[in-house]
This record gives sequence, structure tokens and C-alpha cells, in this order.
Amino acid sequence: MKKKITYQSIVCKSALNHIDSKFLPYHWDLNIYRGCAHQCVYCFAQYSHRYLENSDFFHHLYVKTNIVEQLEKKLKSKSWKQEIINLGGVTDSYQPIEEEYQFMRSILKLLIKYQTPAVISTKSSLILRDLDLLKELSKVAGVQIAFTITSLDESLAKIIEPGASPVKKRIQAIAALKREGLTVGVHLMPIIPYLTSSEKNLRGIFELAKRLKLDYIIASPLNLRGKTRNFFYQFLEERFVDRASLLKELFENRGKEKDYKRKLFKLLRDLYREYQVSSNYRKFLPKEKKEIKQISFENLSHE
Repeated sequence: MKKKITYQSIVCKSALNHIDSKFLPYHWDLNIYRGCAHQCVYCFAQYSHRYLENSDFFHHLYVKTNIVEQLEKKLKSKSWKQEIINLGGVTDSYQPIEEEYQFMRSILKLLIKYQTPAVISTKSSLILRDLDLLKELSKVAGVQIAFTITSLDESLAKIIEPGASPVKKRIQAIAALKREGLTVGVHLMPIIPYLTSSEKNLRGIFELAKRLKLDYIIASPLNLRGKTRNFFYQFLEERFVDRASLLKELFENRGKEKDYKRKLFKLLRDLYREYQVSSNYRKFLPKEKKEIKQISFENLSHE
């Protein structure tokens, strides 16, 4: 029986989290929700419910009801330098409940008003609802959009990403965004051994990127850390018992894992060369501005 998802309202002290990482090209992260109804079995962010009263990351979601007000407080402050904001780094901003709350429309209007560039990562075709605002943001500040696609097999995707949009709808959304001239890439990650790592699947995604003239692909193998490892192993035992022991052996034998990754990275290098798709997402990031020029659009004031 499918477990019901519950939602709990919370207030946040700040809309933005500061990221201090030498590996990322941006330093601000915004997540409207805590927890995610997409329920991806490989999700690295399950740890983020650690200190909350309910630790069920997939079925007890927290909604930051004051996030729009807190964001504007930050963006209109004299200290704000119009740096890139990463939206959806931990939880998807366009997960199903967003259809009801519509926080992203208000947030995009603020980014436009304060000329603040953004990077948006999603697995949801709901992003097309905000196409008008995304186009405006791309003009005044810049926006980069990334869709996660791990498998072109619809039935497999439904098992490993049960709450996300069907792959076909994601592809249709990508095509629509590209037709409007927006910067769009694909997150081909994680690549799961024995499930999504076949050359046929990877080649199919590269062919898709080439056909749709996507700006880049980021490809990365599965990493199992913390709470994710046990959750993923349990999932394998329930749904792919024939591959569970193989994958466990791979991840618990450093030599085998190293050899697997060596072969995988060689295949990926070959595919990047063959399809002439960029792996450099940084090249397509919006340019940050050096001075603040607040602009105002009467028809873009948030509700």
C-alpha cells in the first residue's frame, strides 16, 4: 500500500544558505521544501532530516511558508551583490506540492526584480508553468536549467524515481525550454551499476542531448554515503534481488569499484567525443554582476 505524504508548515530564519565549497561555482542555495516527494531511491539528501522531529524524508515534508518574504529581505539589502543562487540543490523546487503553493513564481519574480541570476535543477515538467518568468529572468540576469535524466527506460525510471515526472514529459519540457533559447543541460547522475550503466542507456541520453542541442551533460557514478547506503541496499533487496549482491560486492570492494569507475569514465569520455557534447557546465553559468541595479516590473510584483 502506498504511503501517504504529509506536509508541515515551518518558518525559516533565512531563505538562503551559504555554501562554502571550492568545488561549486556558486555560494548560495535556496530550498523551498525540506524532504522530497520524488522519492528517488539514490537520493543523497536523506541526511537533511536528521535534526527534524520527523525523519521520513520522502513522506513527511516541511514547507517554508515565509520563504518569499525572507528572500526579498535578503535581495533588497545593501549587502546583496547579485550572486548566483542555486535552486533545488537539496530538494526539487518543482515537486508536486509546488503546483498548489506556487512559491517558484513569486521567487522568480523577485530574482527578476533584483536582477539575480539562478541555476535551477529539477526532475519535473512543472517548470514549464513558469516559462514566461524564466524567459524574463534569462534576459535581465541569466538562468541555467538542469534536468536529471538517469534512464530512458520509463518503467525503470518509475521504480527508481517514483514521484518524478515521466521521462517523456521531462524530455518534452527540455525541448520546449530550448526552443525558447534558454540554457539547458542534463544531469546524467547518478549512473547506477547494473541498472542504468549500460552503454545502450548512456548512449541514448547522449544522442538525446545532441538531438535537442543541449548545452552540456554532467555525468557521475552513484556514491552511497550515510543513510542513503542502507536505504538503497534495502531497495535492491526488495526490487532487484538478483543484482543486490553484485552491487554490494562492488561498493564494498575498493579494487572492484575502482576498476568499474575506470571503465565507466572511459566510456563517458568516448561518448563526449563522439557526440560533441560539452561536460563543462560552468561555461554556461549566468554572469554575475558587479553592481546592484534594482529594476522594477509592475506586472511582476509577487503575490
